[in-house]
Amino acid sequence: MTARPRQAVVAGVAEHAPERKFAGPEQFTVEQWADLARMALDDAGLESQDVDGLVCSTDVFEAVHMVPSLLAEYCGWDLACAEQVDLGGASAVGMVWRAAAMVESGVCQTVVCALPFRPRPAAPDGVVDLGNVLGRADDVWGAPAPEHDYPYGNRGPTASFALVNSRYDQLFTGGPEARAKLVSDQRRSAAITPGAVHFGKPIAPEDVLASRVIAPPIRLLEVVMPCTGGAAIVVTMRERARSDVRPVSVAGFGEAVSYKLPTYAQGDVTDMPLTGASRRAFEMARITPAEIGTAQLYDAYAIAVIMSLESAGFCPRGAGNDFVNERDLSFGGDFPCNTNGGQLGFGQAGNAGGMTHVIEAVRQIQGRAGDRQSDGVDSAFVSGSGGSMAAQGALILRGDA
Repeated sequence: MTARPRQAVVAGVAEHAPERKFAGPEQFTVEQWADLARMALDDAGLESQDVDGLVCSTDVFEAVHMVPSLLAEYCGWDLACAEQVDLGGASAVGMVWRAAAMVESGVCQTVVCALPFRPRPAAPDGVVDLGNVLGRADDVWGAPAPEHDYPYGNRGPTASFALVNSRYDQLFTGGPEARAKLVSDQRRSAAITPGAVHFGKPIAPEDVLASRVIAPPIRLLEVVMPCTGGAAIVVTMRERARSDVRPVSVAGFGEAVSYKLPTYAQGDVTDMPLTGASRRAFEMARITPAEIGTAQLYDAYAIAVIMSLESAGFCPRGAGNDFVNERDLSFGGDFPCNTNGGQLGFGQAGNAGGMTHVIEAVRQIQGRAGDRQSDGVDSAFVSGSGGSMAAQGALILRGDA
């Protein structure tokens, strides 16, 4: 069955290049947000006065409350709708489908989504820096984690992912070798992606297996590369989009939020919320996983990609390791996945890391991916994951003829 054409399309994208050691001038996050918005609007061929909606996340630190209002004020916008999404690494996917819903419903005509992640100017002595305070949200009085998780070593995402990874390896064989191949495939794509943190630096599976263990069974090269950066997109009405660039619509989406830490997961910790979110996204888009041209999967750790392949329906449960071993996941392979290197190769600039997956999907569909362009990409699956694979979302993007 053919789905009706969507009226909301992704019209513009922009990124602050990932950097391991930021060397530029420091800006407040509201300034970074505005700069990303300007760049994405330029890419869309739209003007600032065209904007009547925005979606932000939790990375604007110059306000505690009414952050969308602060951004509207700073950018000089009179908005019909604004939202703030707090889903960690799933925020980008959640922001995009909410922006599309604003446009599709007729509430807005042009919506900007942005996620900044560059250093801010240091606060003078005696001045409370909200960026530092909000960055320690789990340590506040009354939060459950400091009392029930931290004393037992479950502090930070690596410990939580190690717990999930250990359980997965207990259930299914071949994990270390499959994760090493996956990292190597993604690095091959990152190596030809200008601006990627690991540009020009391919590695072999043996390099991954030789890297030190940091939280059993996770090895150093299976972990995301943190960096600075930022990302933004513009969603607008189809008739406002540039005529010289292929329109990309949000054909389907899904979201699932069940817990924050896997300690409190109902059932097995390897049963991902992404399963339900993906099913709803595919049902909405009226296509199957076999029809997807490229997958851009949230990859804070290598195990997340393998489990996401299963949860999204690209292979059965427990078959993720074999799926990775039997296919070429690089940009030129038979299953192009994370074609800019993903966060493991391109870099993770905070929550903006999730938006780089969306942007890469758009570029692949539009044929704007340069040397890493995959063949015949008409649709893309994008996942987002917040916390330790807790809050998760799925997007299906489709290129129109």
